[in-house]
Amino acid sequence: MVANSGIHIPTTVASAPDRSAATMVAATETVDHPRPVTGISVVIPVYNEEGNLRELHRQVVTSLEALGLPYEIIIVDDGSRDGTWAVISDLAARDPHVGGLRHRRNFGKARGLATGFAAVHHDLVITMDGDLQDDPAEIARFVEAINQGNDLVSGWKQRRQDPVGKTMPSKLFNATVRNVSGVQLNDFNCGFKAYRVEVTENIRLYGELHRFTPVLANAEGFRIAELPVNHRPRTWGSSKYGWSRLPKGFLDLLTVTFLTQYRQRPMHMLGLPGLIALAVGVLIGLWLTVDKLVFGAAIGGRPLLLLSVLLVLIGAQFFGLGLLGELLAHGANTPVRPSRVPLRDAVGVVADMANDR
Repeated sequence: MVANSGIHIPTTVASAPDRSAATMVAATETVDHPRPVTGISVVIPVYNEEGNLRELHRQVVTSLEALGLPYEIIIVDDGSRDGTWAVISDLAARDPHVGGLRHRRNFGKARGLATGFAAVHHDLVITMDGDLQDDPAEIARFVEAINQGNDLVSGWKQRRQDPVGKTMPSKLFNATVRNVSGVQLNDFNCGFKAYRVEVTENIRLYGELHRFTPVLANAEGFRIAELPVNHRPRTWGSSKYGWSRLPKGFLDLLTVTFLTQYRQRPMHMLGLPGLIALAVGVLIGLWLTVDKLVFGAAIGGRPLLLLSVLLVLIGAQFFGLGLLGELLAHGANTPVRPSRVPLRDAVGVVADMANDR
């Protein structure tokens, strides 16, 4: 087992998805009185998925109705260029549990999730992709895992039904994130996740940080688990991801590492190299001064003099950036009014979100 901020996550699981809850990779921290789920909000960000939505809606409703809990389905259209919004509007008109939110343009999956998170009404949030590769029948197992006391349960596509162009970059990315973040999950890229609503309220998503929600939640002290899930091949449409997202993912990993480890203490990251640079620069300068005054050596044209000045300047800059970061961190801890959601339209159970446009 690997300990992460008090959370113990086993790294070994069954070699194939087992339908029993016993195969769940879960936090072993004991929860005396876990809060049972009272309602479910399913958030589905989509982009050009008109051919999948009606069948996805049917399957999701079937799974949710079987649970007997209040529910809603929020579909976020992230600037689709096909008939996706028309399908969402029709579903919302036919089913009072469905709500649709439409971005003015394509902002990316992270913004789509953030928009959906801002509109939910229940205490459990399920996120899934709109391509029918996530199996809605797994929702009941996610609810069970949350009821056991976990705050975030991340899906693990053990038998992934994708081409090599998607699976190989994903494996490389997941291995890197595990080693850098210390969060020992097998699949960070899986969009099929379950969150207690307070998790969605305490993490900020922008850019392409949707892959790192377990890392962000872990940094806030939430209990994390991983659940092997059924993954199905895509039957309509095309994937929006491949090798091209790998460099972006690594850059986002650097961002998340800074946000989770040094967000509240930027001077700890920037001050150390600044201190080293200053110390080395000053020592070289003192040695050159002694060499000049005691031994009469000419130092005006020596490279060490330039190196000394350069190191002092670099050290001062690092300290300045560290102080500026501390000021920004201090300001970030004050309450601020959330920014408006970039919506063009809103229908169904989330129609009131149109007031935030």
